Amino acid sequence: MLKTVAIIPCRYASTRLPGKPLREIAGKTLIHHIYENVMDTQLFSQVIVATDDERIVKEVQSFNGEIVISDKEHLSGSDRVAEIARSIETDIVVNIQGDELFLGKEELSELLKCFQDSSTSVVTLAHPLFEQTEIANPNRVKVVCDKKSNAIYFSRSVIPYLRSDEKFNYLAHIGVYAFRKNALMKFAEFPQSKLEKTESLEQLRLLENGIKIKVIVTEHQGFGIDTEEDIKAAEKLLKNI
Repeated sequence: MLKTVAIIPCRYASTRLPGKPLREIAGKTLIHHIYENVMDTQLFSQVIVATDDERIVKEVQSFNGEIVISDKEHLSGSDRVAEIARSIETDIVVNIQGDELFLGKEELSELLKCFQDSSTSVVTLAHPLFEQTEIANPNRVKVVCDKKSNAIYFSRSVIPYLRSDEKFNYLAHIGVYAFRKNALMKFAEFPQSKLEKTESLEQLRLLENGIKIKVIVTEHQGFGIDTEEDIKAAEKLLKNI
């Protein structure tokens, strides 16, 4: 059985929503919700929060979570995860971004099943996207795939652009990546790529360097917390659960 750890990269200085991990939603901070959700799946031998901020350290310690201080200078969440994973003996490392509030056991189990295929290096999740306002929203990252469900490209723009009346089933990316440890170490060794910097999407570093990303489509309709509107929507959803 493959050993699997989950690492949650967690920065205080979010550009769009400063202090995001410590924002309270339905009586708990965002990072508290996410840590508990991941622990509750019982899929991981270890769940670790990786941060560069003492305020987040204090919060995670307050609910007895496992926390590790990482370097402040990382270019992406996966670089931060790689720093922590380097010293851990494990087969699979799952980067669960610190704003993915609604991920559950079913979606994460589907992600991990892909590693039964020894050719799989990196896996992520996506869900169908139907509303035109969400398709056009740059905070909702879109992904297009080949016939083998490998990502061709991720973008904040609408991809593909509909030049005809033909319908297209759009997919929204969900912020979670599962890596074989050696693939994660390779990712961290590559310099930040041009497409990655242009779109501000770390996964494009993998594609630019020829590493395939398997995309699992789920009906899970959660969303990342990026704006004040997202916090209000999340609060409403949690109160109705």
